[in-house]
Amino acid sequence: MKTDYDVIIVGAGAAGLAAGKICASANLNTLIIDRENRTGGILNQCIHNGFGLKYFKEELTGPEFSCRLAKQARDAGAFFALNSTVTSIKKLADGTFDLRVLSRENAVQHLHCKAILLAMGCRERTRGAITTPGCRPAGIFTAGNAQKLLNREGKLPGKSAVIVGSGDIGLIMARRLRWCGIEVKAVIEIMPYTAGLTRNVVQCLNDFDIPLFLSTSVVNINGKERVSSVIAAPVDEKRQPDMNKAFEIPCDTVLFSVGLIPEMELARQLGIKENQATGGAEINSNYSTSVPGVFTAGNVLHVHDLVDFVAEEAEYAGKCIAEYLSGKQINNDFNAAVGKNLKYVIPNRFDPDTDTRFLFRPLIVTDRAVLTASVNEKILWRKTLKFVRPAEMITAEISADTLPGAVVFDLEESK
Repeated sequence: MKTDYDVIIVGAGAAGLAAGKICASANLNTLIIDRENRTGGILNQCIHNGFGLKYFKEELTGPEFSCRLAKQARDAGAFFALNSTVTSIKKLADGTFDLRVLSRENAVQHLHCKAILLAMGCRERTRGAITTPGCRPAGIFTAGNAQKLLNREGKLPGKSAVIVGSGDIGLIMARRLRWCGIEVKAVIEIMPYTAGLTRNVVQCLNDFDIPLFLSTSVVNINGKERVSSVIAAPVDEKRQPDMNKAFEIPCDTVLFSVGLIPEMELARQLGIKENQATGGAEINSNYSTSVPGVFTAGNVLHVHDLVDFVAEEAEYAGKCIAEYLSGKQINNDFNAAVGKNLKYVIPNRFDPDTDTRFLFRPLIVTDRAVLTASVNEKILWRKTLKFVRPAEMITAEISADTLPGAVVFDLEESK
């Protein structure tokens, strides 16, 4: 394998493949690296359909979606290094990058490039991350691990399950477990609303009569050799459990679907500035980070609700990389920040002379709201929204010259 490239993409999931296709199509010498033995990332264990409706205009399974993207990237001329792990990245004095890569085939190898796209995705939060008390018996999984065990290895995780958290993987696994004859006793969510898409609540819980307990917390896991039950209790506005109303649910399996954490270790090595609201990097409107030449997209940047949006975002990042390497300059002069009822906005800085696509994560549940953009406390742009949910991103295309300065976005419920 050669060692010099124009672009190296770390991660061969949906983001890496989509960006790789664009970079290679722009005649950039492009390498996509992944530690797994096949492309696709988490999509390979998502055997349910529902993917590709926006991106491919066709309903696909996860493996079908990733295979199409991989073929497009290969056909465009991208190279691949699978079973390979990037252990370190250094920026050199001339502005280029050195990547230290470990693989069984090539042992330790140093690769060189002019630009990098970080597309490593996320890892799941575990029981330990939310400090759920109780015993440590067999039968406790993250939802993703249980999905891999069932869909790729063909092994049942248990006979009766409780799912903690209502993230999309957990909701989809509730349905998958039921299809396999496993009784799903309940999905328990500490927030007063679900963390997953509404369509998944309907198709995976309501259609199968699986109980959903909102504003409820698991306060204990029982069992010696194997899980025997969980203790749950309703919580107040401060998320403190009311133990007087606690109840026990017998089960032999517990799945945690309590959020995702961006894989930011390589970004931290480079000293990239992080966005505390997303757990990913702060970016400009061309998806470049605080380190020139390093770009990022997909779930390592912020957790998306649909893989179609991941691929679309990464395509745009790929175009921006090509423009960067051609010498195009973008003036990301102004900050973008959030105010009322919004968790974050992407990008964090923008060019007022260029049309910008902003992405938001709402913090309220409402059927009607107004999104506004203010410069110097003066509202210069507004958009009416319907059916706002924290699980579903908001997008807004704002034309050039609309926001001639640092902007603050607010979201307010309307009648």
